[in-house]
Amino acid sequence: MRVLPSVGVLLGVLCLLHPVWGFPFILTQLSSRKSSCKAIPSSMTLCHGVGYSEMRLPNLLGHDTMKEVLQQAGSWVPLLTKQCHTDTKKFLCSLFAPVCLSDLEEAIHPCRSLCEAVRDGCTPVMAAFGFPWPEMFNCSKFPERNELCVPPAGMEDKAVVEKEELPCPACHSPADTEKEFLQDFCSRDFAMKVSIRSVSAVDGDVMMVPEVRGRTVYKAKGWTEEELKKTVLWLSDGDSCICPELQEPGSTVLVMGHRAADRLVISWVRKWQKSDKEMKKFSRTVRKMQC
Repeated sequence: MRVLPSVGVLLGVLCLLHPVWGFPFILTQLSSRKSSCKAIPSSMTLCHGVGYSEMRLPNLLGHDTMKEVLQQAGSWVPLLTKQCHTDTKKFLCSLFAPVCLSDLEEAIHPCRSLCEAVRDGCTPVMAAFGFPWPEMFNCSKFPERNELCVPPAGMEDKAVVEKEELPCPACHSPADTEKEFLQDFCSRDFAMKVSIRSVSAVDGDVMMVPEVRGRTVYKAKGWTEEELKKTVLWLSDGDSCICPELQEPGSTVLVMGHRAADRLVISWVRKWQKSDKEMKKFSRTVRKMQC
């Protein structure tokens, strides 16, 4: 059974978008390096299901390496969960991962009309939290529809962004899991390491049942460790988008969150892929922390 975590995240959690709109809005100068076609990495969540498999590198934002593309594109993934416009993915990917056609030497830019449509739909959401439409997405520099460019979707094929393409912000993986865990540890109500026993959808939420053995509780605000070890964990509105970390029963995850009524609600989860020795060293570090 495939369990998909939620896009129905309240705007109140837009603090999770801090990395997105904290991005320095400076359009880097396009590289003089000759461009080439590269396969879009499976780890590039922003452009999953975009409709083509190869991108041009350097891209239209001047990113020379795939590492840089992944780092910068990943910051914009949470904007997709706001569903501010059906073409948001198309527009962002036309810049971060422009389609690469073997018979064309240059990248195809987004049409000005595509940029304007996404800008008009997403600017109010961003502006409500004090973030302007970035200069690097200035629509006036993109071509009109009478030139070769990526157009907006026609009215006949506009559709709601498919939920299964959208990641849950709680499951969006950064480069350094340990560092992020330690940075956010003190702000969470609970933190633990568990092995996943089962995952199931319940009334739109996702319920994760950890294995009884192998649980390590690092923080239990207001409860005893024994109480915390007996409970299940919940991903609110978790039946609407992808959370790869919760799709593999038997895998080990680090998880943090808060208490809501009688539930322990997951607000951060990452898969643990290192050795037992590294896990023990990490656990010692966490236990020495003082909040």
